Order: sequence, then C-alpha cells, then structure tokens
Amino acid sequence: MKKRAHFIGIAGMGMSAVAILLKEQGWEVGGSDTEAYPPATTQLKRHGIPLHSTYKSSNVPKHADVIVIGMNAKLTREHNPEVKAAYESGIRITSFPEILGEIVAHRKPTVVAGSYGKSTITSLIAWCLSYSNVDAGWFVGAAPEGMEPSHLGEHPVFILEGDEYPTSRTDPRPKFAHYHAHDALITAASHDHVNIYKKHEDFLKPFRALVMSLPKEGILLFCGDEPHASSLVEGAKARAILYGMTTASEWHPKNISYGDTTTFDLMQGGDMITTLSTTLIGAHNTENIVGASAMLLEKKLLEPEQLATALHAFKGLARRLDKKTTRSSVPAYEGFGSSREKLHSAISALSAQYPDKRLVVIFEPHTFSWRNKNMLHWFDTAFAGAALVIIYKPAEQGAETHEQSTQEEMVERLARTGVSVVPATNPEEVLDICAKEIRGGDVVLLSSSGPMDGLIEQIPKWLDNTFSH
Repeated sequence: MKKRAHFIGIAGMGMSAVAILLKEQGWEVGGSDTEAYPPATTQLKRHGIPLHSTYKSSNVPKHADVIVIGMNAKLTREHNPEVKAAYESGIRITSFPEILGEIVAHRKPTVVAGSYGKSTITSLIAWCLSYSNVDAGWFVGAAPEGMEPSHLGEHPVFILEGDEYPTSRTDPRPKFAHYHAHDALITAASHDHVNIYKKHEDFLKPFRALVMSLPKEGILLFCGDEPHASSLVEGAKARAILYGMTTASEWHPKNISYGDTTTFDLMQGGDMITTLSTTLIGAHNTENIVGASAMLLEKKLLEPEQLATALHAFKGLARRLDKKTTRSSVPAYEGFGSSREKLHSAISALSAQYPDKRLVVIFEPHTFSWRNKNMLHWFDTAFAGAALVIIYKPAEQGAETHEQSTQEEMVERLARTGVSVVPATNPEEVLDICAKEIRGGDVVLLSSSGPMDGLIEQIPKWLDNTFSH
C-alpha cells in the first residue's frame, strides 16, 4: 500500500519541491493552501498533486502516514481548523526540512548556504549535472527556468539549497541542520532574519555548526569576497577552498566581458581552466557561476568542456533578475529583494547592463528584516544607483511580532541619501506614478519577496502596451 503525505501550506516553494520528491518516491501526496499561485501551482499540477484552496478540518486524510505543516503565519492551531485537526488526528506531524533530511540521509548531500545567491548556485550545479546526464538529486527553494525545483535522481550526490531560517514553530534549528551535509558552499554570512537572529553573532552560529559538521573528506567552498563567510572556516575538518572575483581566491574569473552574453576565463590559481559564457547578468552572477563551477570541478563531477556547454544553456531563475517585458523599449526585470545585498546586487547589475538608462525601482518591503526599525540603515546604501524609487506599502503579516517601521520612516530615511523617492499604497497609485514618471530610455526593477498585489504582472504588461517597439 502506498504511503500517504498531506501538506498544509503546500504552495510554498520549499513545501511544493519536497512534495514532488515524495511523489517521485512513490508516495500519494496532496495538500492545501489559500495563497497558491504559480510557479508552485504549475509544478504541483504537472506532477498530479491535488490542492485544496481552503483550509478545513475535512482536508486531513483519515489514513495519512505524515502531515507536513508549513511556516506561514496562518498555520497555527489557534487560527487554522485544518492545523488543529491535524494535531488532533494522532498522525505524525513534521516539517519539510525534516522530511527532506530523511530523503537525503543515505546520499552525499552538498549544501549551498549563505545570505544570498544560494538558489542560483544550487540551480546552476543541478542544471549542469542534469544537462550533462549525471542523474544527481536536487532541491531548490525557487523556480529555475527549464527545470524542476526538485528531483530525486539515482547518483549518490544530492544538491540542496540550505536555508538558515528555523525548521518550524516548534523546532528552532536552521533548516540546513537536517540535511547531513557532506560538502558545503557558503556564499556570505551578512546579518539577516533579524526577527529570529537579533545579533549578527546569533546569525553566524548555525553556519559555524554547519562548517564543523562536515567530514574531513568533504569540501568546504566559501566566498573569499565576503569577510563573514571567511570567518567561519576556522576549525573546519573539511578541505577549505576559496572562490571569488579576485586573485585572492583560488577559483576566480579573468578577462570578464559583460554584455547580453557575458564571457570570462575560469581560473584555478594561475591556471586557465576553461572559458565560460552566460546570459545571466551582473557581477554577482559571475561570482555565483565561479562558485558553482568550483564545486563541480573540485568534486570531479564534470569535465571543464561539459561545464562550459551546460552553463551556456542555463536560463536563470524566476524572480532572480529575469526579464518580465517582451516588446517594451523600457525593459523591466524582477529581482528578489528579501535583503539589502540581494536588492543592491540587482541594482548594480542593471546599472552595469544599462549604463545609459535611468533606473526606476519599484520596491515592496516584505521581509521582517526590511520592515524592522533596527534595519532602517539598509535604506542608506541599498538603493545607490537608482534614479527613482517607488516604495510600496510594507507587508503587515506578523507586524505585531517585531518592531515594525512605518512606510513614512522608510521614505524619509531613503530621501536623506539623495535618491528621489515616492510612497504608494495600492496598485492604481503605482501605475499612476509610472505613467507620470517613466519615460523612454528608462529601465525598471521590480523588487519584493512577496506578490506586490499583482504589480509584478501588471507593470510589465503596462510597459509592453505603452512602450512597444
């Protein structure tokens, strides 16, 4: 008889990706979510995983083997009848990181962790292996173009995006603590998730534990350009290797030529390994590619020629600087804006890609870190390079659980830096501002980690209709 799993909050990116892995293992899988939209819904449908669009106690199957509950603020026993029924059912309750840990327990997991870049690097490694017919497993908490967010695979290697956020409401351990890392890549360890990790030292602790857990035959790749990542290496048993953008790191790029297709020579010390080309834009993506390439080549999973061929075909990730317009002379890109570094790297990338265009940023402060009064200083530096910023109303979810800044405080703080900034509280107001302010010769960045009330779809449509070639 098939094992059965029920996911409450199944349309989260991590939740849906783990649901797909269980389906691949032969489980019967279903779930519920009131905030379900693509790409997660598309992926679930493709895999034949049914989805209830309301939460109710009758959704809980009578004979499930496990119920997986997400971290959304609405998924509590007090406020959600389905969660309450799940706890009363006597069925095992768990989280997706714990299930994922069980899936990879007998593999050789490579965990990609850090404050930013982890979805892209995990996807790059998985894509290059899959494209080269190496049937490794993978898990990405995002939506890579042209590939599934997760795959079981049969090769011993399993590539995982490792998030430092808590496992569940009842388990404060970081998600990656469950993944049995054999190898790890750490991109950065700059302070984030201030609602969980009040001080930077608190934030660094789980990364230190990850580093110390690696076996001596494992590989620890870390970014030499980010001082906090470098500080984690002391005492590691695994072989520590630096990657980065300069010759201070063993793996680095040389002869970079940025453009619609960026090319560079991949160097290992003084040796040129291969020439790589990519349609991903920005210096941060070049750095991501160097890290992914270093892991693939250090682990001898691919030959340099295979790496170069696969990388050239990689199309990127949804929400990670993907172009949203199709015919507008004013291009619009979406950049995942969950932290200062992610937003700043997106602005830097578009400024370098379009040096003659004026950059307009439409930004929604969605994560707790952006909304926290103690992090208002992020506004001092994050928007450097933007000509105009429209700050959309901050998300309210969980506002009472931390010291939330007001939209006025954010606007005032950014205005002090000399960047032109206007607030907006609804989609119509944003579109009115765009109609008045955006002109031919501009480039637009849409940045949030939420849905921005549909603006991420509406603005590119408006641009395509208004500025079509």
